[in-house]
Order: sequence, then C-alpha cells, then structure tokens
Amino acid sequence: MSTQPAARRWTYEEFARLPDDGNRYEVIGGELYVTPSPTRLHQRVVTNIGFELEGFVRAYNLGEVYVGPYDVLFGEGDYVAPDVIFVQHDRTHILRKRGAEGPPDLVVEVLSEKTAARDRKLKRERYAHFGVAEYWIVDTIARRIEIHRITDDKARRTEIVTGTFDWQPIAGGPALTLRVDELIPVLYDGEE
Repeated sequence: MSTQPAARRWTYEEFARLPDDGNRYEVIGGELYVTPSPTRLHQRVVTNIGFELEGFVRAYNLGEVYVGPYDVLFGEGDYVAPDVIFVQHDRTHILRKRGAEGPPDLVVEVLSEKTAARDRKLKRERYAHFGVAEYWIVDTIARRIEIHRITDDKARRTEIVTGTFDWQPIAGGPALTLRVDELIPVLYDGEE
C-alpha cells in the first residue's frame, strides 16, 4: 500500500483560473509549482535568445517563436510555461489561443535559483517523454547552455556549450550560429 498521496487531477480550466499575480504557475505530472517573477538577468537572457531566434526564423519562414510565458499543454495535468519555444512551420497547427497543444520543436528554460533542479530533472524528463525534439537549459551562473536533442534513432544526446554553436531547426535547412557570451551578458552593477 502506498503512503504517497495521489496527484491531484488538474483540468486546464482549473489551471487557467489560477491568479494573475506575477507568479508563474505550472502543473507537471499533476503537481502544482509556483515560481516568483524572474530576475533582471533571467529576462535579459530570455530576450536575447528570443530576439536571435525570431529574426532567424522570420528571415527563413521556418515557423514561430514565442517568448514565455506561453503555455504548453501536453495533456491532462501537464501544463508548463517555458521561457522560449519554437514550432516548425508545418506544425504550427498545435499553436492555439490557450497555448501550444503538443510538443514544441524547441523548448528553452533559463535557470533560476528556484527552478534549476526542476528544469534539469523533472522538466527534462517530461519534455523527453512528450517528444520535445530539442531542449536548451541555459545556466547563467556557469555561463553555458546544455542542449538535449532527440537523435534520428530516437536516442537522447546532450551537448554542453560555452562558446559558439549552430542551431539548425529544420534538417538540411539553414543554420544560425549563436554565441553563449552574447546570449548571457555579464551585468556589472551587481544585480542579477
């Protein structure tokens, strides 16, 4: 007999009624997570990544980029709000008024002190489970990006980048070269 309480079953309607109070709400595997508003550095990094991806995606008409919070609904009891998502042009049918109803092709999470453990373990596992092809974990302290990809043979591959890397959202299509030091700035006034 289990001593763990059963996970609460959250409907999307219940989730959508949570307050708009500056916190970020997510339901992962039936469990509610609440995170306070992000820091200045976090938002600068999200903006930098969104700006770079958006310009590239628009220039080549590759799909759509959204800077969060924009809900991703994987199924009953799994509603997340990543920092940045990309959906390929031929899959934009999953983008709806209430959020992405299916796995984006790219999900980006910028770590914060409160979310690092969840982003690195629970969310990485959930994103893999639901078929997110590429997941970036941006570590502003270590100044690196962990790139988790599903390969052609459905295996997961991880690459840790501290310099430059290429993002090729469409196999055989154009590639965007990104520099970690440009995406993750150093803030000199001591503010994070």
